[in-house]
Amino acid sequence: MKLKKDERELVRLKFGGHCAYCGTVLGDRWHADHLKPVERVIKYVSGKGAVATGELWRPENDRIENMMPSCPPCNIDKHVMSLEGWRRKLQDAANVLARNNPTYRHAVRFGLVEETGAKVVFFFERAEGVKP
Repeated sequence: MKLKKDERELVRLKFGGHCAYCGTVLGDRWHADHLKPVERVIKYVSGKGAVATGELWRPENDRIENMMPSCPPCNIDKHVMSLEGWRRKLQDAANVLARNNPTYRHAVRFGLVEETGAKVVFFFERAEGVKP
């Protein structure tokens, strides 16, 4: 869905100009993310690789009410995951780092990083009286 300028501004202001997920203040370059994912149909063409067809797997989710203001890092990391799927991925981040990154393990051992076990709560879930 191509948002008109006024629609895009409505999405941006949904949470006071903050990313719905991490809460960072949005700059000039931000994304309108689908809270419930819309997956674009990709086909592979010999000699061209992956080519977008313009079709959607879940076109019913391509509506302004389903759009969330997002900073690029959050939108790119969420990709086509459901909100709960992304929450699980984020919740496991410390385990992935501990398993795959010796520098991270050293940082933990030397007290530079503290794993809290905190649950992932998105900004829009903390925003009082605001529903997506």
